[in-house]
Amino acid sequence: MEIRKLEGVIEAILFTMGESVELGKIASAIEHDEDTTRKIIRQMMVRYDEEDRGVRIIELEGCFQMCTKKEMYEYLIKIAKQPRKFVLTDVLLETLSIVAYKQPVTKLEIEKIRGVKSDHAVNKLVEYNLVCEVGRLDAPGRPLLFGTTEEFLRRFSIQSVEELPSLNPEQMENFKTEAEEEIQLKLDV
Repeated sequence: MEIRKLEGVIEAILFTMGESVELGKIASAIEHDEDTTRKIIRQMMVRYDEEDRGVRIIELEGCFQMCTKKEMYEYLIKIAKQPRKFVLTDVLLETLSIVAYKQPVTKLEIEKIRGVKSDHAVNKLVEYNLVCEVGRLDAPGRPLLFGTTEEFLRRFSIQSVEELPSLNPEQMENFKTEAEEEIQLKLDV
């Protein structure tokens, strides 16, 4: 099959599926190895960008997805019902960052870090599809474990959680000192 035909097949797969598709499944469908398939898709990604198309292909942890470019949003809302906007409050962002950096994590672990109940925050993040249940901890009560989703990666424009910025040791010491001072204040009261 010639390259243009292969690109057409890949484009049809990604367009039709709507969600991310594993590289292996795409490679199997076009009857090529994963390295060749990845090269074809990445060439498509570059060409879409160079041609300033309204869609783009993104990579999410070894999967690929076709999606609309962010710059097209204002035009889309003119003809479609305006999408529901999710508001990420400070509480939600704090909870989301704990899940992102500590995953898989239980609600109890989140609450220990935050110092307050986190049921509402975790439930909202699940509703927004930024966090999901990823299993159960092998401990008494078998508490749920939470982790981030592909939607989280899409919203924050990263390919994997390894791309999250790391905190430098000095920041970690400052956070630890602040937390210890806060705990001491509560004990003194």
